[in-house]
Amino acid sequence: MTAPLFSLAGRRVFVAGHRGMVGAALLRRLADESCQLLTVGREALDLRRQAETEAWFEAQRPEVVILAAARVGGILANDSRPAEFLYDNLAIETNVIEAARRVGVAKLLLLGSSCIYPRLAEQPMAESALLGGPLEPTNQWYAVAKIAGIKLCQAYRRQHGADFIAAMPTNLYGPGDNFDLESSHVIPALMRKLHDAKRGGQATVEVWGSGAPRREFLHVDDCADALVHLLCHYSGEAHVNVGSGKDLTIAELAALIAEVVAFEGALAYDPGKPDGAPRKLLDVGALTTLGWQPRIDLRDGLRQTYDWFVANQAEARLAAS
Repeated sequence: MTAPLFSLAGRRVFVAGHRGMVGAALLRRLADESCQLLTVGREALDLRRQAETEAWFEAQRPEVVILAAARVGGILANDSRPAEFLYDNLAIETNVIEAARRVGVAKLLLLGSSCIYPRLAEQPMAESALLGGPLEPTNQWYAVAKIAGIKLCQAYRRQHGADFIAAMPTNLYGPGDNFDLESSHVIPALMRKLHDAKRGGQATVEVWGSGAPRREFLHVDDCADALVHLLCHYSGEAHVNVGSGKDLTIAELAALIAEVVAFEGALAYDPGKPDGAPRKLLDVGALTTLGWQPRIDLRDGLRQTYDWFVANQAEARLAAS
């Protein structure tokens, strides 16, 4: 492994979005570092408001910022609330990045999403595929906002010499995920539907789409570890993909979740529902070269996630606000 370029020791580290799945995982991971963690809830600071954001940064003076705060959701949420997904994410990114520059933040890491890549990008998707073709229509609003965030980090690096970097995680899952069926992603949605079907004695569970699309998944604790690794070992203009480097079909995923949940009924696919992009697999060569590898197997990660869901159902079933 290469020697660290940047040390977190003794730094004031602000995790924006600490109550989300990724933010919570980052807090768990950063507890192992000798740094001071800064967090603030939405009830005290609305990152969509420029004046509020700049005042908070001026008062707290963070030295490192991890921008994990975002308006997120699955296909249904993206497709039905496009203005929210575009405005909220643009506002959060621009306000936090400018506030970080104003107070002289030493390092900033922006989290994006693999949906930034063209719908029909060559697989696996390298960082160079960005802006190489049309986006997937069902989540283009979120994707456009995240592309703007990448470009902001690049622009601030060029114009202001700011050490601002961007990471593009693949599909994430794990403890703290959102299991609300109106706004959740595929793993928590399937896990909840199959759990409820098992409890209710249903013989069949509907799965959106054909089951043919291929997706890559990474446990959120692996993602948090990779992000800390990037903070310490990477400084460059290009964004860096964060993933497992492995994918499977939605049908294979559904069967695996059914096994974990112990649902013994049938899975019925509805091809009338949108599939999204046919395949989304990241090229993780850049991250691998920096000396990082995932540790949590998908089957083991799904079991851990299901155990968390069963133990925290009242929390897990709430919609993301």
